[in-house]
Amino acid sequence: MSLTPEIVRAAPKVLLHDHLDGGLRPQTVIELADASGHQGLPTTDPEKLGTWFRENADSGSLVRYLEGFAHTCGVMQDEAALVRVASEAAQDLAGQGVVYAEVRYAPELFTEGGLSLEQAVEAVQEGFRQGQAATGERIRVSALLCAMRQNDGWQRIADLVVRYRDAGVVGFDIAGPELGFPATRELPVFEWLRQQNAHFTIHAGEADGPESIWQAVQFAGAERLGHGVRIVEDIDGDRVGHLAAYVRDRRIALETCPTSNVHTGAVATLADHPLRRLKDLGFRVTLNTDNRLMSQTSMINEFQTAVDVFGFTLDDLRDVTVNAAEAAFLPLPEREALIEDVILPGYAAL
Repeated sequence: MSLTPEIVRAAPKVLLHDHLDGGLRPQTVIELADASGHQGLPTTDPEKLGTWFRENADSGSLVRYLEGFAHTCGVMQDEAALVRVASEAAQDLAGQGVVYAEVRYAPELFTEGGLSLEQAVEAVQEGFRQGQAATGERIRVSALLCAMRQNDGWQRIADLVVRYRDAGVVGFDIAGPELGFPATRELPVFEWLRQQNAHFTIHAGEADGPESIWQAVQFAGAERLGHGVRIVEDIDGDRVGHLAAYVRDRRIALETCPTSNVHTGAVATLADHPLRRLKDLGFRVTLNTDNRLMSQTSMINEFQTAVDVFGFTLDDLRDVTVNAAEAAFLPLPEREALIEDVILPGYAAL
């Protein structure tokens, strides 16, 4: 069947990899900067500011890609700002057809204005609750808490994950520059999380290759891989290497973000992205946004890209959505209900 933009927009979507501080509305950045006294925005025109973030991100370098976060994090230093940003994120995602999202953020990035880590988490969670309510509960948003891999103190963030896991925080992640800061830096943190029966994903296979994935999976025990696209370097034609086969056979989900992967240099162009190849080889691939502001993208855009560039059919879109729901850090009954009561009926109706 022909997949019109209306069908792509209406398709139920599950989002596993989205950064809160990478998804602000440009107008919100401007207003929060004015309210907080944040200096240095390149422009106060929302359209031009959005373009600036995208051009800064579209450099082929993860390091430069991350520079724009100085402005978004800079305006997210008080409780009111965090509540607003989180609420708008939930509403924006619901408007893109997302029925379940796991949005991640690093609490330590929001403490420069005097907030404690706990205050930052509670403000964001309150924002998600308000945003969900504003949509009539059309979306459910859970949180992943990130430790910054270039910094020490991963354990304190892991502690927060366990402390707030009954308040909407469903897992742990490490984010930031991948190359030079491997998951093996603080292995006891991941061991402790497993002992606490807590979930975690790890950014790997974006700015570094299969060795980074190997460390994340075999040393740290990652349940999912943030991006993970460079697993393709362990595949030669139809021959799937031992690491790639392990990731595939264990159903370790790949949180692929096609637009962002081009901007950070993980792949050269969208045409080079291995999404289609990995799906055809049986990997548990999912579609995600990464940073909606930085890459000027949305879940609708990522789905449309999958259709236009990779030839995805409606069945393919349903498959990656079910993949994401199956890999979500929710209890099994809730994942099953999401699939059986929301996703499959939604696609059947299309």
